[in-house]
Amino acid sequence: MASDLTSGTWQPDWAVAPGEILLEALQDRGMTQAELANRMARPPKTINEIIKGKAAVTADTAIQLERTLGISAAFWSGLEASYRQHLARHAAQEQLNVNAGWADEFPIADLVRYGLIRRVKAGSDRLSELLSYFRISGPEAFDRYWLDPQAAFRSSSVFMASPKAVAAWLRWGEIEAAKLDKLPDSDARRFREVIAEIRALTRREPFMQTLARVRALCASAGVALVLTPEFKGTHLSGATRWIAGRPVIQLSLRHKSDDQFWFSFFHEAGHVLGSPRRRDYIDSAALASDGANAADEEEANRFARDTLIPPDAFSAFVDANDFSEAAITSFAKSLGIPSGVVVGRLQRDNKLAPGSYLDRRKKPIHWPAS
Repeated sequence: MASDLTSGTWQPDWAVAPGEILLEALQDRGMTQAELANRMARPPKTINEIIKGKAAVTADTAIQLERTLGISAAFWSGLEASYRQHLARHAAQEQLNVNAGWADEFPIADLVRYGLIRRVKAGSDRLSELLSYFRISGPEAFDRYWLDPQAAFRSSSVFMASPKAVAAWLRWGEIEAAKLDKLPDSDARRFREVIAEIRALTRREPFMQTLARVRALCASAGVALVLTPEFKGTHLSGATRWIAGRPVIQLSLRHKSDDQFWFSFFHEAGHVLGSPRRRDYIDSAALASDGANAADEEEANRFARDTLIPPDAFSAFVDANDFSEAAITSFAKSLGIPSGVVVGRLQRDNKLAPGSYLDRRKKPIHWPAS
């Protein structure tokens, strides 16, 4: 037997051809194919092809059979539809068997681990799970949607380095965004106000409560914020996409410190505000500029950097040339941001060496998937 993965309804792995029932009906009545053809004013060849399964029972034929045999047209039409669907499912299953190995190129272990697909044996069942997850009909459909040259996210070298794994992660973001309650239309002006409110929350603890507030503020501006752990080998920090006309910020769980999290969030927020053409962006763990998006990535980096630490204030702090823990803590407090953010900025600008004792100012964070 086979099951419909979408509805969960049982589907038999057998079906009766209409021609078999028609032949039985003729035998019960002692009627020849030629006589039936005359009664229906149809060529005998047509009746024979229906019986052999070479020709379908059309709606017109079903009505004629009802009149000549006394068996309802609905019965013949239903029988034909069921039989043709059975043939189509059989052909589709054969195609799944042929393409079963294609599924092995995806991060199956991660998809199962996070409950995104069921744990099944390798083969056509695994491929069925994957196609259901992506809501696509087959490997060709995946290529047409995710690998089409017109797909904006393809401009990212991060995507092209591992397209199947990254596509699986992005699809998770789509699923999580769809779960959110109906949000208002996106409002760039409101989102700029939200950014200022969120910056003021960066020192707030506990982190999970703060995060809930951040998500609510984003939602008030029509921006969906979803959290999905990265899949093995993707090295993703986040992505900004426009889904159904709505900006969606998707962050991974790769960064486990407050400085990295806040920089990543404001980087993606910069994409939302700096993308009048509503382009999609995928960012690596290093948040490096790449390819055609280099200018946009640098602008998003600048937005995150300057939102967290105003340029003039940072210049004055650097000019003072005091990068002691006490100075950093005092400077961060004056700005209303975590001291770990200042340490991270100094390290990115090569004012402090990574891995120094000041890394202890970076607070570890642990947050679950959406």
